[in-house]
Amino acid sequence: MPDDPRAWMQQQLFERRVVLLSGTLDAQSCHEVGAALMTLDAIGDEPVNLQIDCEGGTLDEALALMDIIDLLGVPVRASCVGQATGTAVGVLAVASHRSMSPHARLRLVEPSSAMHGRASQIEQLASAHADQWRAFCTRLSEATGRPLDRLLADTAGGRYLSPDEALDYGLIDEVARPDARIYRMPGRTFGFTPR
Repeated sequence: MPDDPRAWMQQQLFERRVVLLSGTLDAQSCHEVGAALMTLDAIGDEPVNLQIDCEGGTLDEALALMDIIDLLGVPVRASCVGQATGTAVGVLAVASHRSMSPHARLRLVEPSSAMHGRASQIEQLASAHADQWRAFCTRLSEATGRPLDRLLADTAGGRYLSPDEALDYGLIDEVARPDARIYRMPGRTFGFTPR
């Protein structure tokens, strides 16, 4: 057994070009996922598989990851298994191929943000946040083909989407059911093997 099972598992997934985005989308997870995506882009031409189970996070980190995915030279196949909430929906939506497991869910919602300082600073921070949110929703609108006004209304209401609703909305390309198209990961297999 390896000394650090978590690191061993991450290495096994990395060798198969799989990157995990889980928990909260914060500066650390953005750095780790972004670095992994860029490294895999640099060392090979095969697609990268991004697995998402994320409760969202800040706009800065989401926009950074969305930019990285947009600028990569390899396709990113994103799969939501569990949830993608708020800003994590944008990371899923900009991938070249997007799927959800049958019991996953998405939530379109604007992230909360805390601001403190003098009144003039608060006004500037609120304006900057509104500009970032509009840029995020504009990119989401481009990815889904939905009008910006519709996205803004749905996020204001905190709309939940089932996999079939997300498919109709244009946020994903398929629901990963047993009869869905299977993308085999390159490299050695691990785990259970048939006898």
